[in-house]
Amino acid sequence: MKVKIKKLKDLERKISVSIPVTEYDKKFDLKIKNIRSKAKIDGFRKGNVPLDVLKNRYGQTIHSEIINELIQESYPKAITENKIRPAASPQVSIESEDPKKPILYSAIIEIFPDIAPKFSKWSSYDEYKIEIEDNDIDLAISDIQKRYGEWEDIESEAKIDHQVVIDFVGKIDGKEFEGNSAKDFNLVLGSNSMIKGFEEAIVGKKPSKFNIKCIFPEDYFKQDLAGVEADFEINLKKVQKNSEAKIDKDLYKKLQMDIKDKSKFREEIYKRMQNEVKTQEKELTKESMYENLLKTNNFKAPKSTIHEQSDLMRKDALMRIGHTEENAGDDLFPIETFNDKAEKRVRLDLLFGELIKYFEIKILQKDIDEFIDVESKRYKDPAQYKQWISNQPKQLEQLKMIVLEKQLVEKLENVLKSKKKVIKFSELANLK
Repeated sequence: MKVKIKKLKDLERKISVSIPVTEYDKKFDLKIKNIRSKAKIDGFRKGNVPLDVLKNRYGQTIHSEIINELIQESYPKAITENKIRPAASPQVSIESEDPKKPILYSAIIEIFPDIAPKFSKWSSYDEYKIEIEDNDIDLAISDIQKRYGEWEDIESEAKIDHQVVIDFVGKIDGKEFEGNSAKDFNLVLGSNSMIKGFEEAIVGKKPSKFNIKCIFPEDYFKQDLAGVEADFEINLKKVQKNSEAKIDKDLYKKLQMDIKDKSKFREEIYKRMQNEVKTQEKELTKESMYENLLKTNNFKAPKSTIHEQSDLMRKDALMRIGHTEENAGDDLFPIETFNDKAEKRVRLDLLFGELIKYFEIKILQKDIDEFIDVESKRYKDPAQYKQWISNQPKQLEQLKMIVLEKQLVEKLENVLKSKKKVIKFSELANLK
């Protein structure tokens, strides 16, 4: 077998394979002899059918089988011997299948890139520090009071922060469209949960029926509605005002706080915010570290792998709104809108794989056990959690990846430069 590798565009490669006639002949002789021992053809005794008769009757079928077998056997050998890592299935073309000449075929594939991890001496990642101010605690408490408050009907015009209960029906050119209507829909004005102009048109209205016009944004997730104007028939049934929850033992119980007075309540809120901040600091720092690594290590990712990742992201997005690929259509979350994020994800995954090899990181069972022990303390019954997780293979694999990433980050902290970046708690929302 002779193999030639030709570099095409980016990560595409053409593998040309030539298989000697002798390999074909061996298979053909073996198969024809096997058929001869079993063939039953009128006019001939079993096992004595002339070879030319068998070749005339079964030759083409045998030929097709042999060509397929030769490709199936030689392709894995060709990529292994040439240390090629395919990113997807090959596109095979048979160039010559004349049994009297060497069998020739080619396979076009995309390969995974060869990555030698680099660490920049000139750039640094941001190590985040988040500051909590008194005003942030006040806002957090106010938000809790609103979320645990009760909505009460009022005889007033609808204003920002009021909740309205509505029925609505949307039409485009007089025709209804998917997801165009709802009944007894609760909408907090100012939440920006509807398309631009929808909530604004309800502000100032009292319970009544009226029509409004809105234009779907150009980047709307459903492509056939992007930039289109729609008419909505609104039936405003109720206007409601939030009666904030009181800071008392009932609220403490709802929030699972073992406290007795308002001062302790504020302390507990501050502690919870600090825990959230620690998590956010780690995540933001890690994200900055990854961005730094991707800039330093500039390599292309296989298009086929990016497409697979985009498809997974689209399926996840559809699932979140109760759809599947089968009933969604191509215009709902078009797959190309996920390409940029998918490419980043794939490049990061490939780089991670190489970094783990570079640092020779290996996860031991004791590492998993220690992590599970820490995690279990977050639950009321740690022993029960440990028992449950031990019987969950998927969750255990996820924990292993978390531990692996944790160890990788620790290694990276020792080789990458960092600089402190202090932000306020109130800025978090703008970074997410």
